[in-house]
Amino acid sequence: MTITCTLFIHGDACAAQNAATFTRQNPVTQETASIAPAATLKDATRTADAAAAAFPQWRDTSPGERRRLLLAAADELEKRSEQFVATMNAETGATPHWAGFNVHLGADILREAAALTTQIDGQVIPSNIPGNLAMATRQGAGVVLGMAPWNAPIILAVRAIATPLACGNTVILKGSELSPATQGLIIASLAAAGFPAGVVNYLTCAPQDAPALVETLIAHPGVRRINFTGSTPVGRIIAQTCAKYLKPVVLELGGKAPLLVLDDADIDQAASGATFGAFANAGQICMSTERIIVEQAVAEPFIQALVKRVNALPNGVLGSVVDNKTVERCNALIDDALAQGATLLTGGKAESTFMSATLLDGVTPAMRIWHEESFGPVKAVIRANDQQDAVRIANDSAYGLSSAVYSRDTARAWNVAQALQTGICHINGPTVHDEAQMPFGGTKDSGYGRFGGRAGIHEFTELRWVTMQTQPRKLPF
Repeated sequence: MTITCTLFIHGDACAAQNAATFTRQNPVTQETASIAPAATLKDATRTADAAAAAFPQWRDTSPGERRRLLLAAADELEKRSEQFVATMNAETGATPHWAGFNVHLGADILREAAALTTQIDGQVIPSNIPGNLAMATRQGAGVVLGMAPWNAPIILAVRAIATPLACGNTVILKGSELSPATQGLIIASLAAAGFPAGVVNYLTCAPQDAPALVETLIAHPGVRRINFTGSTPVGRIIAQTCAKYLKPVVLELGGKAPLLVLDDADIDQAASGATFGAFANAGQICMSTERIIVEQAVAEPFIQALVKRVNALPNGVLGSVVDNKTVERCNALIDDALAQGATLLTGGKAESTFMSATLLDGVTPAMRIWHEESFGPVKAVIRANDQQDAVRIANDSAYGLSSAVYSRDTARAWNVAQALQTGICHINGPTVHDEAQMPFGGTKDSGYGRFGGRAGIHEFTELRWVTMQTQPRKLPF
């Protein structure tokens, strides 16, 4: 069944200004999964105008009311769980387990944002002027433009708008061309919760129209903050456009997460963490374990345990990857590695979007998979001489999002974690780990800025210095 979705502007579900649409195909059946409006530049301007007009009243809405609406939105999201699972499967090939987890964490993000509405505090700063009360205050900045991808379409789209709403901003969500109906259900949930007209808005556009539409939104004077989750090449373009218009932006981009197995690690726990981190959602997660770095002293028993776990994965647990481009990219990485001496431990090249969990041993810097993000279920096993070599290999990447270290000596693991050039590190846990209240983000080519918790308040509010003179001030003239 084909799903039809709409734009959402100033509280109204509507078509694009010229009634144009685009389609998203099911990656497995190649049938049309959804039909979505192809928004025009006029639609973009109209949306930004509506969000800007709604901002002053929403900024001044009480924290309690903002909290009530966010909690109601979480409930509405969960009510649509079955719709989300079916729609996400149709558009992206996601398994019911992954789609259900997206709903669960998406609701958690909304509830965590609701808890933040009374945490937007400030500071009283001593002034040298007699009778001068000086304060640093935070308040909503204006319109926040959020752009979210397809791989975790509920989690990442909710994350793009929940904390901004809690902070008193109005929002525009620009949906992914690969999951427009899935993300449209999020907006339907917020609309059902009762947010005022113009506070929450939704745009979709045809892929070829995205660059011009996004620049139109960023350039609009009412748009004061931008956040983008997606690939590093597109993130660079977003950053350059934001710099052109002097707009702050939060970027959460690609990853090449290393998982380090030190010579005193619990082998079974490390193998378990590597399997989950590498192959959850078929490796299509920004935090996915891309490089499994194991000290040579324990390489053989660890690899044996890892291969045993991967080979025991139930049929269908990975689900389909999002498209044939992913298959082609991953097959090319396999061909390149094998041609240069790597050993295939599990899996291999695929002929459909249902790819096998694939491990390549003996990966070297000469191979593309050492440096390039697979964003699929093809992962590198790299043998390190010792701990120092493992850290060196882990840091030999342009990316710096997530990482993990396995060791029975937690002090040793802590010191290794401090040396890793990543925004996130988990000791004795997988690289894939997300909680709504945590400061989430990366370093280097994985982007900058942080989502989540109080770190999100910092990103999505304006810090202002306000003074009040409480007694007559003597001025020089």
